[in-house]
Formats: sequence, C-alpha cells, structure tokens
Amino acid sequence: MHEMSIMQSVLDAAFEALKQSGETRITEISLTIGEQTDIQEIPLNFAFDALKQNTPARNARLRVKMFSTRSHCNDCAADFDHDRFSMLCPICGSVDIALLTGRELRIDGMEADSQPFEGADENVDIFADIIEEARAEAAHTLKDS
Repeated sequence: MHEMSIMQSVLDAAFEALKQSGETRITEISLTIGEQTDIQEIPLNFAFDALKQNTPARNARLRVKMFSTRSHCNDCAADFDHDRFSMLCPICGSVDIALLTGRELRIDGMEADSQPFEGADENVDIFADIIEEARAEAAHTLKDS
C-alpha cells in the first residue's frame, strides 16, 4: 500500500512546517490529488489515521480533493478532460496526446494552532522528545569514545 509511505511524507512535511510556524498542533491538512497518481482516498485516510497517532496531528482532519486528468491532443490542439482510462482525443480520435494534469499530489494547506490537546496527559511536545532522544544518544556516543 503506497498510500502509507505517501502519507508519511505528507506528515513529515507538515511537521517541519509546524516546527517553523511556532504552533503546537495541526488541526487540518488539505491535499489535491490527480486521478493518474493511483492514490486511493480510502487507504490514504486509513494511513493518515494510523500515522497521526501520538503526534501533533493526532486530532487533525484530512481533506482530500481529487481531480480528473486533462490532456492535450498533439494532432488537433484540443485540450480535454478524461478519466484515467480514456486516452483518445474526443475531437479527432488521435492517440497522440500529452498529459497536462492528473499526476500531481499537492499539499494545498495546513491549519495549525497552539491550543492544548484534550487531557493534560496528551499534551506532549513531540519535538522535545526528539531533542531529548538525540541528546541522550549523543551523550552515549561521547561516553563510548
């Protein structure tokens, strides 16, 4: 399921943006996905729900907008929308077409804030944990040297 690795990359980018923003949690991530990517929305949502646990995105919503494929006919110069399996120009019937859109995956936006999470025990600063782990590893490495 390539949706899991795709969503991990999306979340990595979102966490980096969150760190730079100074906010503490992600409330929404918006994506636009082309039909030609072969990314399926249900497995993508499953991956998002699995990967966001115990992160600053744990209560976030994922908004996905899918869009159809658009191509250009190199014979008659027509631009047209089509599904992922129709590869003929609807004007002249040519197979000499060039894909204009449909393979994109864009992170359109992210909403974040500094509100605390529900329950005091859940208000964990993931970046502090990462920094502490790195310090402990560095101290261990120096001790062994």
